[in-house]
Formats: sequence, structure tokens, C-alpha cells
Amino acid sequence: MNQTFGVTGSSPAPRPRPFSVNNAPRLFTLVVLAILFLITSAAAQQSSAPPPQQKPDAGQPAQPANPPQASSQDTTTQNPNIKQQEKTGTSNDRLFFALPNFLTVESKNVPPLTAGQKFKVVARGAFDPIQIPWYAIQAGISQAENSEPGYGQGAEGYGKRFGAYAADGTIENFFVGAIFPSVLRQDPRYFQMGQGGFWHRTGYSVSRIFVARTDSGHHMFNFSEIFGSAAAAAISTYSYHPSADRNLGNAGSVWGTQVGYDTITLVIKEFWPDIRRKAKKKKEAPAP
Repeated sequence: MNQTFGVTGSSPAPRPRPFSVNNAPRLFTLVVLAILFLITSAAAQQSSAPPPQQKPDAGQPAQPANPPQASSQDTTTQNPNIKQQEKTGTSNDRLFFALPNFLTVESKNVPPLTAGQKFKVVARGAFDPIQIPWYAIQAGISQAENSEPGYGQGAEGYGKRFGAYAADGTIENFFVGAIFPSVLRQDPRYFQMGQGGFWHRTGYSVSRIFVARTDSGHHMFNFSEIFGSAAAAAISTYSYHPSADRNLGNAGSVWGTQVGYDTITLVIKEFWPDIRRKAKKKKEAPAP
């Protein structure tokens, strides 16, 4: 989560607007994810296109136009990733082979998570080493834009920004993925649809911001996402950030930006397994 800051002094800080220029680091990550989403969706559409039919050589029997495909049950049995998910309830996957994606599962046949497991898997992703360069980039953009002038410049200002981004991300992850889901008995995992048209799957992934599964497998409003991110934004705004920025408008801006960020992330999570499988097939394909 990213906060906007006014100039420290006797005059009040200007009321920040959602997605304003002072939200440059968060906007940067949103743009990056949007670009990755476009690449992902294009590759997914390409992978769904049927291969061109080849004419058989003379003297050879014609092959059927639609050869029998392995059933989804056989595919699941042979997929070690899905087998691991059905055993532990979580994944070892990483978005674009880098960012933690441990709460995305491709199978509906997974065991429910206990409260301890929710905290454990969130901590595993929140403190993953890849988060260090991720927060470092956001802090660097913030410093270059001077979007948080209350922190100053130089090494000290950069260190404060880096610490704030690390704290913001960690707090939001725990509130959305562990604290609220444990109290409300909601399932923090994203269950990939994995089939259907592009827009149908996109609509499904976007709707998961508002629709959550319970630990018992039912559906209910996603209190964990909406109120968890709001609580994280309030704590971030009214605690360790400069006092000039402690206002309701800034907290609302951070909240809205975070929900938008999470929405784009869910869409990418829906199509990433398709891209991962396609990349694996290309790697394993024999040279002509």
C-alpha cells in the first residue's frame, strides 16, 4: 500500500485524490501488472487456438481431426503441482516464476486451511526474499518522485520509504490473508476456474474481490478483502506515516488503490497456470 504525503509544517496537507501523481509507486506496480495481464491474456488466447490440420501423405491413413484428449481427471492425477495442492492445501507456485503465489490452487479438491496454516502460508509469502527488491523498487520510485516529502531525501529518506513499503505490504497481507480469514472462517485462497472463455474467466476472477469461500466450502461476501484492506490502510495511515498525512481522504485513497491492485492480481492468477503450462511444453518439446 502507498500513502500520499503533504509537506510537513503549519499548513494542512492537501487532500490526496485516489490514483493521484503522489501515488506514483503504486500506480507503477498497477501498470506493470496490467501489462503482464495483457501479455498473459494474449498468450492464453494463443494457446487455446486449435493447431492447423495437416494433410496426410499419400498412402498413409488419415488421422482423426480431433484425437482423443486425456480427461481432466487423468491430467490432475499426472500433474505434480495439483497433487501437492490436494495434499497440503497450498501451492509452491510463483507468478512469472518469481512472485509468491502460494494461495492460488488449480483444484477444488483441496483440504480446508486451519488458522495456523493461514498465518504460516501468508508469512511464507510476506517474508519471501523476492519482496526485498520489490519494495526497494517502489521506494526508489517514491524517492525519485519525492511523493513522500515527509521522509526527506538521501539514504535516510530512502530507508524510511523502504521500511514503510515493507510494513504496508506485510500488514495488508496478514489482514487480508490471515487475520480476517481466521476470525471470519473464510478461505483466503484463490480457486482458479481454468476453463471457459476469456471474458467469462476474467469476470470470475474480478468477482472474487467481493465473493469469498468459507472454510466449509460455501460462498459469502469477501469481508476479508474489503475490510481487511481497509483496516490495513487505516493502520498504515494513522500510525507510522507522517502526521500531516493522517486524514480520512488519504486512508480512502490507499484503500481504493489496494483493492484495484488486488483485482488485477487476481486476473493474472487466473491465467498464469495456462502460461506456465505452455512455457513448460515449449521447453520440453523436442527439437525438429
